[in-house]
Amino acid sequence: MIVHIVLFKWQEGTPSEKIKSAIISLEALKNKIPEIREISCGKNFSERAKGFEHGLVVKFSDRQDLQTYASHPEHLEVVNNFIRPILEDILALDYEI
Repeated sequence: MIVHIVLFKWQEGTPSEKIKSAIISLEALKNKIPEIREISCGKNFSERAKGFEHGLVVKFSDRQDLQTYASHPEHLEVVNNFIRPILEDILALDYEI
């Protein structure tokens, strides 16, 4: 199984409605991309997050499924229309279990 973790830091002053729309759009990918086994997204509460405000965890069966997700038109639409316009910084990590 592949675990894909993404941390998001939003631009200062981003309205909460835009962040909420981004999160809802990410979570909705579960019903649009069959390669996703599990997906969750949540707001950080740790003081050690270095400014990253939300985290995303997506699980896939294998690396090919992760690659399919990364280039999937539904994923790219969310990234381009909801994430990038409000993103200040991003950190991603993938590992196999």
